Amino acid sequence: MRQWNSMLAMAGLTVTFAAIGGVSAQAYSEKVRKACAGDYQNFCAQYVPESSQSRACFESNRKSLSKICVAALIDAGEVPAKYLKK
Repeated sequence: MRQWNSMLAMAGLTVTFAAIGGVSAQAYSEKVRKACAGDYQNFCAQYVPESSQSRACFESNRKSLSKICVAALIDAGEVPAKYLKK
């Protein structure tokens, strides 16, 4: 029984580290976080920052995002330059 619990704990840690690793691969740069903080608060605060839901929220509100935020997203390679043309 003890060995089974240890195996479950290790499996849980493996899943946790894999999830954390996936988040860091999708993390926004500090420049993007600063430039888009107001837009996040205005449009997407109900979602966990940098989650797939918040990214979808930004996408659905892209025409309302500030030019500073859009420029930072373009510079970071997160969105194409055509997003500056509203």
